[in-house]
Order: sequence, then C-alpha cells, then structure tokens
Amino acid sequence: MVMASIAGTELEGDLHLPRGAHGVVVFAHGSGSSRFSPRNQYVADELARRGLGTLLVDLLSHDEEVSEDRSHHLWFDVGMQADRLIGLVDWLAERPETRMLPVGLFGASTGAAAALVAAAARPDRVHAIVARGGRPDLAGPVIVQVQAPTLFVVGAKDVAVLDLNEQARETMTARAELHIVPDATHLFEEPGALAVVAEETATWFAAHLR
Repeated sequence: MVMASIAGTELEGDLHLPRGAHGVVVFAHGSGSSRFSPRNQYVADELARRGLGTLLVDLLSHDEEVSEDRSHHLWFDVGMQADRLIGLVDWLAERPETRMLPVGLFGASTGAAAALVAAAARPDRVHAIVARGGRPDLAGPVIVQVQAPTLFVVGAKDVAVLDLNEQARETMTARAELHIVPDATHLFEEPGALAVVAEETATWFAAHLR
C-alpha cells in the first residue's frame, strides 16, 4: 500500500510495477466502489501481464468514505475527483520509479468523467484513456480539450450509457473509439464480458503507453 498526500488529503492506493514496466495506469472507480473492486483488480491483473504498472487508488480519504455512507454527494463531485487524479498524475511524476513512465487513466462510471477532465489538464503526462461503462457527459465541455487517445467500452444492453458514450466519441477531437461488448450490462457481470473489457483495455494501453 502507498499513501499519496494530495492537496492535504491522504489517499490510500496500491501501486504495482512489473519489472521493465513501460507505462502506469491509474484507476478511477465509480460511485460505491473502491480500489478493492474485483472488476478493477481483474483488469489490473491483465495490464500487469502486458508489462504495465497499475495504481489502484481510493479518491476519497477514510473519513470522507465514512461521511459518504450518509451523504452520497462526493461520488458525483467530478471536479473534486478530477483534481485528485491530477494530483496523482503529478505524484507519479515526482517518484523516481515512475517519473519516466507515460501515464494512462482507466475510469469507470463517474470516474471516467474525472479521468477525461484530468487528461485535459495534463496533456503532456496522460497518454491514453479507457472508460468502462463511463459517464463522459459529466466531464462537460472540457472533453473537446482531451488530447489522449480514448477508448470507450460499453455493454450493448447498457442503452442509456451507450448513447452517452457515442455522443462523447463524436464530440471529441482526439482519437476516440467505442467498443460495444455484446449482451453485456453496466457492470459486465455476464459470462466472459469482463474478460473482453480486460483484453480491450490492455491492448489499448499497450499500444499507446510507450
């Protein structure tokens, strides 16, 4: 476990760097999830097999997590989440073992919006994005400023979110692709669906984080 102090807030994360890593991917999970999400850990394992480092991090502090159990407002504060992702990108740039590695952002649900905003703010550091079942609409107009190649991965049965991702792809000026996972719903719980997400994600980052 690592602790990152971001704007006075201590964030807990798990940083894994395989030998000879040629990039590092920061995970931004969605509402109600954490760095222990089995879905994100599954994807992280596939990235490690491709020689990519991963940073699975909780964007809320422990005290904020406790408060969020009652209020449920911070998970939809995309600006706050994006600021902390920006801080984490800068934090990686300061660490000897990661400062030379290109950074990717993997965002799920609301975390995808935060990833897009953070990428727009750090175009020199963020080299690729993957949004899994994301809400890119919550990123607002800043999405046109994103320069990093972006892959949207959405379940075919997640109809409302699929429409939002199609609109985002058409809006972006950077390279943007949409991969639709057949028969999958929002959480990709169907047999084989998450394996497709992991494969597409790893292929995207392996191609762009060099």
